[in-house]
Amino acid sequence: MTVNARLSAGLAAGAASALIAGIWQVATRHSTTTTIAPADLAILRYGIPAIVLMPVWLRVGLLPRGVPLRWLTGMVLGAGLPFGLVAMSGSRFAPSAHMGVFMAGACPLFAAGLAWMFWRERPDRACASGLLFLAAGIGILGAGSFRGVDAGAWRGDLLFLLAAALWAGFSLSFRRAGLGAWQGAAVVSAWSAILLVPWLLWRGGTGLVDAPLRDVLWQALMQGAVAGLLGLWIFGAAVVRLGASQAAAFGGLAPVFSALGGWWWLAEPATGIDRIAIASAVIGVTLASGTCTRGARVDSTAG
Repeated sequence: MTVNARLSAGLAAGAASALIAGIWQVATRHSTTTTIAPADLAILRYGIPAIVLMPVWLRVGLLPRGVPLRWLTGMVLGAGLPFGLVAMSGSRFAPSAHMGVFMAGACPLFAAGLAWMFWRERPDRACASGLLFLAAGIGILGAGSFRGVDAGAWRGDLLFLLAAALWAGFSLSFRRAGLGAWQGAAVVSAWSAILLVPWLLWRGGTGLVDAPLRDVLWQALMQGAVAGLLGLWIFGAAVVRLGASQAAAFGGLAPVFSALGGWWWLAEPATGIDRIAIASAVIGVTLASGTCTRGARVDSTAG
């Protein structure tokens, strides 16, 4: 695959991962405020991919050869059950626009900060400018989303920020683990399914049997297939082709999709100031992803 083809594939994967993230955020918010609790959503989110991808993780192994334990731990914490429980629990307290702003929107900032802190990876001028636009968009949309929100929303916001930091850790760990996108998704799902067992024993079972069948099937599609399988694989493909920080920068588009989805599906209001934030996010993603720089660097681990 040529450099330009890798870049194009990475950019497409990054945009698709942001769309999936926005859809997942709205679907999660709808579920946790109606019929299915976060812990039960986690069963669908990680159990289904673990079963579907069983041939992959059986072949690769739960401890893939050549992958240091620290990177494997970062992957499981950052995209597995701990991340899922934190993010989905936050959706009980704050609306979907908050989820997009404080989680997906903050992830590229955390990723860039961690990359600089641990490996002294400095973003180029275009990427740094993009991160500034992302920060501005996050601030604008965040300020707008606080209007009319009850006092308890701050609990969800803090959980979303923690989830963003975890996901940034996943993107950096996955980049250095050297696994393929499907391999990474399979290993994360398998370990998450294993961690679900003691979690469910501690909780005393699951409430899925009491939830409406239609809701369970819908969330099985959203959590298990769209987010658990397709979303994690597509984001992994973006990391492989663009690098962790640039792939995470596409998270700045997720608030756009979550805000629009919240307005359309959940009747959560969208205001004029949101459009300003959306424009800032789009500019930020364009710059941070390197599309404004001809011959932008593609990470050396691209396959």
